[in-house]
Amino acid sequence: MELGLIGLGKMGGNMRERIRRAGHTVVGYDRDPELADVAGLKELVASLSAPRVVWVMVPAGGPTQDTVDALGELLEPGDVVVDGGNSRWTDDERHADELAAAGIGFVDCGVSGGVWGLQNGYALMYGGKDEHIARVQPIFDALKPEGSFGSVHAGKVGAGHFAKMVHNGIEYAMMQAYAEGWELLEKVDSVTDVREVFRSWQEGTVIRSWLLDLAVNALDDDEHLDRLKGYAADSGEGRWTVEAAIDHAVPMPAITASLFARFSSRQDDSPQMKLIAALRNQFGGHAVETREGT
Repeated sequence: MELGLIGLGKMGGNMRERIRRAGHTVVGYDRDPELADVAGLKELVASLSAPRVVWVMVPAGGPTQDTVDALGELLEPGDVVVDGGNSRWTDDERHADELAAAGIGFVDCGVSGGVWGLQNGYALMYGGKDEHIARVQPIFDALKPEGSFGSVHAGKVGAGHFAKMVHNGIEYAMMQAYAEGWELLEKVDSVTDVREVFRSWQEGTVIRSWLLDLAVNALDDDEHLDRLKGYAADSGEGRWTVEAAIDHAVPMPAITASLFARFSSRQDDSPQMKLIAALRNQFGGHAVETREGT
Protein backbone atom coordinates (compact mmCIF):
# COMPACT_ATOMS: atom_id res chain seq x y z
CA MET A 1 0.00 0.00 0.00
CA GLU A 2 0.96 3.68 -0.06
CA LEU A 3 1.76 5.62 3.09
CA GLY A 4 2.57 9.23 3.80
CA LEU A 5 5.02 9.57 6.70
CA ILE A 6 5.65 12.91 8.42
CA GLY A 7 8.75 13.13 10.62
CA LEU A 8 11.89 11.27 9.57
CA GLY A 9 14.07 11.54 12.66
CA LYS A 10 15.68 8.71 14.61
CA MET A 11 12.57 6.56 14.62
CA GLY A 12 10.64 7.89 11.64
CA GLY A 13 13.54 7.45 9.23
CA ASN A 14 14.09 3.83 10.27
CA MET A 15 10.36 3.14 10.12
CA ARG A 16 10.30 4.41 6.53
CA GLU A 17 13.08 2.00 5.64
CA ARG A 18 11.46 -1.00 7.37
CA ILE A 19 8.12 -0.33 5.65
CA ARG A 20 9.81 -0.03 2.27
CA ARG A 21 11.66 -3.29 2.83
CA ALA A 22 8.24 -4.93 3.28
CA GLY A 23 7.28 -3.81 -0.24
CA HIS A 24 5.14 -0.76 0.51
CA THR A 25 5.48 2.72 -0.96
CA VAL A 26 6.38 5.44 1.55
CA VAL A 27 6.37 9.15 0.75
CA GLY A 28 8.15 10.95 3.56
CA TYR A 29 8.25 14.58 4.64
CA ASP A 30 10.57 16.21 7.16
CA ARG A 31 11.53 19.80 7.84
CA ASP A 32 15.08 18.77 6.93
CA PRO A 33 15.01 18.74 3.10
CA GLU A 34 17.90 16.26 3.01
CA LEU A 35 15.65 13.66 4.65
CA ALA A 36 12.41 14.44 2.83
CA ASP A 37 10.96 12.89 -0.33
CA VAL A 38 8.69 15.88 -0.94
CA ALA A 39 8.88 19.59 -0.26
CA GLY A 40 5.78 19.93 1.92
CA LEU A 41 2.55 18.45 3.23
CA LYS A 42 0.53 19.58 0.22
CA GLU A 43 2.88 17.71 -2.13
CA LEU A 44 2.84 14.66 0.15
CA VAL A 45 -0.97 14.46 0.10
CA ALA A 46 -1.10 15.04 -3.66
CA SER A 47 1.37 12.20 -4.26
CA LEU A 48 -0.84 9.59 -2.54
CA SER A 49 -3.79 7.79 -4.08
CA ALA A 50 -7.14 8.15 -2.31
CA PRO A 51 -8.18 6.90 0.16
CA ARG A 52 -4.95 7.94 1.88
CA VAL A 53 -3.19 6.95 5.09
CA VAL A 54 -0.81 9.51 6.59
CA TRP A 55 1.33 8.61 9.63
CA VAL A 56 2.59 11.44 11.89
CA MET A 57 5.88 10.99 13.80
CA VAL A 58 6.59 14.42 15.27
CA PRO A 59 6.99 15.62 18.88
CA ALA A 60 3.89 15.59 21.07
CA GLY A 61 1.96 18.74 21.85
CA GLY A 62 2.16 21.75 19.56
CA PRO A 63 4.01 20.10 16.64
CA THR A 64 1.51 17.25 16.50
CA GLN A 65 -1.47 19.59 16.84
CA ASP A 66 -0.17 21.82 14.04
CA THR A 67 0.38 18.81 11.78
CA VAL A 68 -3.07 17.35 12.46
CA ASP A 69 -4.65 20.76 11.82
CA ALA A 70 -2.83 21.05 8.48
CA LEU A 71 -3.82 17.53 7.44
CA GLY A 72 -7.42 18.26 8.34
CA GLU A 73 -7.37 20.98 5.67
CA LEU A 74 -5.57 18.90 3.02
CA LEU A 75 -7.07 15.40 3.33
CA GLU A 76 -10.46 14.20 2.12
CA PRO A 77 -13.31 12.13 3.57
CA GLY A 78 -12.27 8.49 3.81
CA ASP A 79 -8.61 9.25 4.52
CA VAL A 80 -6.98 8.16 7.81
CA VAL A 81 -4.41 9.91 10.03
CA VAL A 82 -2.19 7.87 12.38
CA ASP A 83 -0.42 9.62 15.26
CA GLY A 84 2.61 7.44 16.09
CA GLY A 85 4.34 9.93 18.38
CA ASN A 86 4.17 10.04 22.16
CA SER A 87 1.02 12.15 22.42
CA ARG A 88 -1.08 12.26 25.56
CA TRP A 89 -4.16 10.08 25.16
CA THR A 90 -6.50 13.00 25.89
CA ASP A 91 -5.08 14.78 22.83
CA ASP A 92 -6.02 11.75 20.72
CA GLU A 93 -9.67 12.09 21.65
CA ARG A 94 -9.66 15.73 20.56
CA HIS A 95 -7.82 14.99 17.31
CA ALA A 96 -10.26 12.19 16.46
CA ASP A 97 -13.25 14.50 16.97
CA GLU A 98 -11.69 17.30 14.92
CA LEU A 99 -10.86 15.02 11.99
CA ALA A 100 -14.19 13.16 12.16
CA ALA A 101 -15.96 16.45 11.45
CA ALA A 102 -14.23 16.38 8.05
CA GLY A 103 -14.90 12.67 7.48
CA ILE A 104 -11.29 11.72 8.22
CA GLY A 105 -10.44 8.71 10.40
CA PHE A 106 -7.92 8.75 13.24
CA VAL A 107 -5.76 6.06 14.85
CA ASP A 108 -3.34 6.58 17.75
CA CYS A 109 -0.35 4.26 17.90
CA GLY A 110 2.21 3.90 20.66
CA VAL A 111 5.51 2.78 19.15
CA SER A 112 8.35 1.16 21.08
CA GLY A 113 11.65 0.03 19.67
CA GLY A 114 13.88 3.08 19.59
CA VAL A 115 16.93 3.02 17.37
CA TRP A 116 16.81 -0.80 17.23
CA GLY A 117 13.41 -0.96 15.56
CA LEU A 118 14.71 -1.20 12.00
CA GLN A 119 16.55 -4.40 12.87
CA ASN A 120 14.22 -5.94 15.46
CA GLY A 121 10.82 -4.49 14.62
CA TYR A 122 8.62 -2.14 16.63
CA ALA A 123 6.16 -3.04 19.36
CA LEU A 124 2.88 -1.36 18.44
CA MET A 125 -0.13 -0.48 20.59
CA TYR A 126 -2.95 1.17 18.64
CA GLY A 127 -6.41 2.53 19.33
CA GLY A 128 -9.30 3.43 17.06
CA LYS A 129 -12.28 2.09 15.17
CA ASP A 130 -12.01 -1.33 13.53
CA GLU A 131 -12.45 0.04 10.01
CA HIS A 132 -9.64 2.54 10.47
CA ILE A 133 -7.32 -0.06 12.01
CA ALA A 134 -7.99 -2.37 9.05
CA ARG A 135 -6.86 0.34 6.64
CA VAL A 136 -3.49 0.65 8.41
CA GLN A 137 -3.02 -3.06 9.21
CA PRO A 138 -0.53 -3.78 6.37
CA ILE A 139 1.75 -1.08 7.80
CA PHE A 140 1.39 -2.42 11.33
CA ASP A 141 2.32 -5.87 10.01
CA ALA A 142 5.40 -4.44 8.28
CA LEU A 143 6.62 -2.62 11.38
CA LYS A 144 5.99 -5.23 14.09
CA PRO A 145 8.58 -7.83 15.12
CA GLU A 146 8.44 -11.25 13.52
CA GLY A 147 6.17 -13.79 15.22
CA SER A 148 2.76 -13.74 16.83
CA PHE A 149 3.34 -10.93 19.31
CA GLY A 150 4.45 -7.32 19.22
CA SER A 151 1.27 -5.53 18.14
CA VAL A 152 -2.17 -5.08 19.67
CA HIS A 153 -5.42 -3.24 18.97
CA ALA A 154 -5.63 -1.96 22.54
CA GLY A 155 -9.10 -0.42 22.30
CA LYS A 156 -10.79 2.77 21.23
CA VAL A 157 -9.10 6.07 20.37
CA GLY A 158 -6.53 6.96 23.03
CA ALA A 159 -5.95 3.36 24.11
CA GLY A 160 -2.75 2.99 22.11
CA HIS A 161 -1.02 5.99 23.63
CA PHE A 162 -2.37 5.17 27.09
CA ALA A 163 -0.88 1.67 26.82
CA LYS A 164 2.45 3.10 25.61
CA MET A 165 2.43 5.58 28.48
CA VAL A 166 2.04 2.77 31.02
CA HIS A 167 4.77 0.81 29.17
CA ASN A 168 7.11 3.76 29.62
CA GLY A 169 6.19 4.11 33.29
CA ILE A 170 7.14 0.46 33.83
CA GLU A 171 10.36 1.12 31.91
CA TYR A 172 11.20 3.93 34.36
CA ALA A 173 10.90 1.56 37.33
CA MET A 174 12.87 -1.25 35.69
CA MET A 175 15.75 1.03 34.76
CA GLN A 176 15.77 2.52 38.26
CA ALA A 177 16.08 -0.96 39.81
CA TYR A 178 19.04 -1.85 37.58
CA ALA A 179 20.66 1.51 38.36
CA GLU A 180 20.29 1.12 42.12
CA GLY A 181 21.75 -2.39 41.99
CA TRP A 182 24.64 -1.21 39.84
CA GLU A 183 25.51 1.63 42.23
CA LEU A 184 25.50 -0.69 45.25
CA LEU A 185 27.75 -3.20 43.48
CA GLU A 186 30.14 -0.40 42.55
CA LYS A 187 30.29 0.81 46.17
CA VAL A 188 31.43 -2.41 47.89
CA ASP A 189 35.06 -3.49 47.97
CA SER A 190 34.34 -7.21 47.71
CA VAL A 191 32.87 -7.05 44.18
CA THR A 192 35.78 -6.42 41.82
CA ASP A 193 34.08 -6.73 38.42
CA VAL A 194 30.61 -5.21 38.36
CA ARG A 195 30.37 -5.31 34.59
CA GLU A 196 30.86 -9.08 34.53
CA VAL A 197 28.29 -9.53 37.30
CA PHE A 198 25.77 -7.74 35.09
CA ARG A 199 26.86 -9.88 32.13
CA SER A 200 26.39 -13.07 34.16
CA TRP A 201 22.76 -12.10 34.74
CA GLN A 202 22.01 -12.19 31.02
CA GLU A 203 21.40 -15.95 31.04
CA GLY A 204 19.41 -18.10 33.44
CA THR A 205 18.26 -15.39 35.85
CA VAL A 206 14.77 -14.06 36.51
CA ILE A 207 15.91 -10.47 35.88
CA ARG A 208 17.34 -11.01 32.40
CA SER A 209 15.87 -8.60 29.87
CA TRP A 210 16.70 -6.44 26.87
CA LEU A 211 17.33 -3.53 29.23
CA LEU A 212 19.93 -5.67 31.02
CA ASP A 213 21.55 -6.46 27.67
CA LEU A 214 21.70 -2.74 26.90
CA ALA A 215 23.20 -2.03 30.31
CA VAL A 216 25.99 -4.48 29.52
CA ASN A 217 26.50 -2.77 26.15
CA ALA A 218 26.86 0.57 27.94
CA LEU A 219 29.31 -0.85 30.48
CA ASP A 220 31.35 -2.42 27.68
CA ASP A 221 31.67 1.05 26.18
CA ASP A 222 32.49 2.81 29.47
CA GLU A 223 33.03 0.29 32.29
CA HIS A 224 32.37 2.63 35.23
CA LEU A 225 30.40 5.24 33.24
CA ASP A 226 33.07 7.78 34.09
CA ARG A 227 32.36 9.77 30.94
CA LEU A 228 28.73 10.46 31.84
CA LYS A 229 27.13 12.98 34.14
CA GLY A 230 24.51 11.61 36.53
CA TYR A 231 21.64 13.40 34.79
CA ALA A 232 18.62 11.74 33.18
CA ALA A 233 15.77 13.58 31.46
CA ASP A 234 12.15 12.45 31.50
CA SER A 235 10.02 12.48 28.36
CA GLY A 236 6.78 13.36 30.14
CA GLU A 237 5.14 9.95 29.93
CA GLY A 238 6.33 8.98 33.40
CA ARG A 239 4.59 12.06 34.76
CA TRP A 240 1.41 11.27 32.83
CA THR A 241 1.44 7.72 34.19
CA VAL A 242 1.63 8.96 37.78
CA GLU A 243 -1.08 11.55 37.11
CA ALA A 244 -3.37 8.84 35.66
CA ALA A 245 -2.66 6.63 38.68
CA ILE A 246 -3.75 9.46 40.97
CA ASP A 247 -6.89 10.08 38.90
CA HIS A 248 -7.86 6.39 39.14
CA ALA A 249 -6.63 5.79 42.71
CA VAL A 250 -4.15 3.13 41.57
CA PRO A 251 -1.10 2.80 43.87
CA MET A 252 2.16 3.07 41.90
CA PRO A 253 4.97 3.43 44.45
CA ALA A 254 7.75 1.97 42.28
CA ILE A 255 6.99 4.01 39.15
CA THR A 256 6.41 7.19 41.19
CA ALA A 257 9.69 6.74 43.06
CA SER A 258 11.59 6.19 39.80
CA LEU A 259 10.15 9.43 38.39
CA PHE A 260 11.20 11.41 41.47
CA ALA A 261 14.64 9.80 41.30
CA ARG A 262 15.10 11.41 37.90
CA PHE A 263 14.20 14.76 39.38
CA SER A 264 16.93 14.24 42.00
CA SER A 265 19.46 13.83 39.19
CA ARG A 266 19.03 17.53 38.42
CA GLN A 267 20.27 18.44 41.89
CA ASP A 268 23.54 16.50 42.06
CA ASP A 269 25.72 14.13 40.07
CA SER A 270 23.83 10.90 40.76
CA PRO A 271 25.71 7.64 40.08
CA GLN A 272 22.42 5.83 39.45
CA MET A 273 21.41 8.35 36.82
CA LYS A 274 24.59 7.58 34.88
CA LEU A 275 23.19 4.12 34.14
CA ILE A 276 19.70 5.50 33.45
CA ALA A 277 21.21 7.98 30.99
CA ALA A 278 23.33 5.25 29.40
CA LEU A 279 20.29 2.98 28.99
CA ARG A 280 18.18 5.75 27.42
CA ASN A 281 20.99 6.40 24.97
CA GLN A 282 21.31 2.69 24.19
CA PHE A 283 17.66 1.99 23.37
CA GLY A 284 16.48 5.34 22.08
CA GLY A 285 19.53 7.30 21.04
CA HIS A 286 18.60 9.94 23.63
CA ALA A 287 21.24 12.58 24.28
CA VAL A 288 23.52 12.22 27.29
CA GLU A 289 25.52 14.80 29.17
CA THR A 290 29.23 14.06 29.41
CA ARG A 291 32.01 15.45 31.51
CA GLU A 292 34.27 18.02 29.92
CA GLY A 293 37.30 16.47 28.30
CA THR A 294 35.80 12.96 28.03
